[in-house]
Amino acid sequence: MSDDERLARVALSRLGEPGDPRLTALVAELGAVAVCDYLREERDATGVATDVAARLHGLDPAGDLERAHREGIRFVVPGDAEWPTRLADLDRCPPLNGRGGAPLGLWVRGGARLAEVVDRSVAVVGSRSATTYGTGVAGEIAAHVATAGVTVVSGAAFGIDQAAHRGALAARGPTIAVLACGVDRAYPAAHRDLLAYVAETGLVVSELAPGCAPTKLRFLSRNRVIAALSLGTVVVEAAIRSGALNTAHWASLTNRVLMGVPGPVTSAPSEGVHELLRTRDAALVTRGGDVLELVSPSGSFTQLPVRGEVRPTDRLSETDRQVLDAVPVRLPAPAGSVARTAGLADPTVRAALERLRDGGFVVAGPAGWRLAGSTLPDPGGPAP
Repeated sequence: MSDDERLARVALSRLGEPGDPRLTALVAELGAVAVCDYLREERDATGVATDVAARLHGLDPAGDLERAHREGIRFVVPGDAEWPTRLADLDRCPPLNGRGGAPLGLWVRGGARLAEVVDRSVAVVGSRSATTYGTGVAGEIAAHVATAGVTVVSGAAFGIDQAAHRGALAARGPTIAVLACGVDRAYPAAHRDLLAYVAETGLVVSELAPGCAPTKLRFLSRNRVIAALSLGTVVVEAAIRSGALNTAHWASLTNRVLMGVPGPVTSAPSEGVHELLRTRDAALVTRGGDVLELVSPSGSFTQLPVRGEVRPTDRLSETDRQVLDAVPVRLPAPAGSVARTAGLADPTVRAALERLRDGGFVVAGPAGWRLAGSTLPDPGGPAP
């Protein structure tokens, strides 16, 4: 992309709100230079420059880039080697909550290359007022996928976002924080150290120029970037009215894998996730392996079905298990008594008892048959 186009995109990122579908559509159709030229020449009925034109003339995009460079911040635009091409999917989506279209560019802080880091990435998002259960699950999932080399993308907010970043960092894996303010600002302020560490080991990213403050509308814009950067989005906890559900909707619009972690049915912070699962918009996941299976290429990561503990009696035939159930626990009984209890023929039971003895399940004595010590049920537990 030409220097003029880059400067025009910097200027427009200062002029308008991120994700304004009118602006992103015009830039996609005409290019940023043509849009800037048109806006600079805009006049009202009396021939006086409009407010937009005056503001545009007052911007200093070259100075913005220079100041950002001094702070270790770069402006990445479409056509750059590190621009994630999957962001173009946003241009094919209808607007949502008044936001839409691919970013004009992204301000990036950190040494990693953006396109490389998000090549295999998963967003983990959820409630700011998360429960201990939610933060624990989010941290485990993030650590698991990060260990497998998958980047964790989130928004650096309190609650689930924080747990996701910390889980990835604890596993020494890559993570990206996408902000609703300039990448030179710490929001929330309590996460200053966390964001600094994320910038050292991964990336801090934003559509907004350095110095810009967060607003409610900018969080909605930010959510579409989180979803589009990732191969899939995991929603851990989200109430019915939750910004995380906005991210989930963007994941669906961009045809990303949408996943939800269930919580207690009585938990309000999980109610929005349950609705995603109920309407089948989201796949149910409970651990990092589930997530990796869904976002990995077909056949490259599969899990065995979850099974209960394998017990020695699982290898027995149906007849042998029926006979074993009829053998007394401690007081021995003759084979005939065992046969009557099992409801089987005497010869069948005697043959089964011999097999069970060879397998160490029962023992025989002068008074008859009883369970072997290793076969005895746990005290207070159900009889075998």
